[in-house]
Amino acid sequence: MPRPRDIAAIDTLIGFRDRTHAPLVASEKVKWDKHPAEYMFKDLPGELADDVDRDTSIVETLAEMDKHNIRVGVIHTNDDRTAGALKLYPDRFVGIMPTNPHRGMDAVRDIQNAFNEYGLKGVSMFPSGQNPPCPINDKHWYPIYSKCCELNIPVFCTTGVPGPRIPLAAQKIELIDEVCYDFPELKFVMRHGADPWVDLAVKLLLKWPNLYYSTSAFAPKYWPKEIIDFANTRGAEKIIYAGYFPMGLTLDRIFKEMDDVPFKDEVWQKFLHDNAAKVLGI
Repeated sequence: MPRPRDIAAIDTLIGFRDRTHAPLVASEKVKWDKHPAEYMFKDLPGELADDVDRDTSIVETLAEMDKHNIRVGVIHTNDDRTAGALKLYPDRFVGIMPTNPHRGMDAVRDIQNAFNEYGLKGVSMFPSGQNPPCPINDKHWYPIYSKCCELNIPVFCTTGVPGPRIPLAAQKIELIDEVCYDFPELKFVMRHGADPWVDLAVKLLLKWPNLYYSTSAFAPKYWPKEIIDFANTRGAEKIIYAGYFPMGLTLDRIFKEMDDVPFKDEVWQKFLHDNAAKVLGI
């Protein structure tokens, strides 16, 4: 059946256009013009002109959200516009914090301070993007996992082969298994495809109650068949919508292609809204 149009979605990865995309990779060897994995995206959303006020991009993102019935957008706190967006539109945006595990307890204190200040809703991890790379099960992450359990907030973790030309070892899917074992309370969301280990990702999603998968950074026509089949069978409560605007995809493209995704009728509400609301506590 076609995608229902009356579901107010939660987009668990959205942001604001800029003059250049913010550096996402700590490695000094990665160079790019517009995006650290620009070779993967043929039609990147345009950048802001030099004479355009950056704050207008917040209103632009809101307009795009309204156009596609996105009620809440999850934004990263390392953008200097985030504080203003959260203050002006507290019912439309929630913040999650990109975290560097090599900062030790300073990173933990930052999470607590953000939680106290504006109700931080989660933590973002990029294991291969750290300098040096920090595998998902590396003990440098464990204080962060502990703090997220204490605050009952999720981690959103880039998984699988990274798009930027950096080593993949830190993001192998089997590393998640140990983390879920050591932190059964931790709400752990796989980002960016888990490719090419999607079969194993599905096995782990079935195994661990607090493990989830989001569709970030992939256009819907490339969403893995294994994930769609899992959502339509035993995994309807485990798959979460995430876009990638403006980092690599337009919402027009995402929602146009989403109309061809063969989710069952009963899956759409959970996929677009309920699962994210549960994980984020909103």
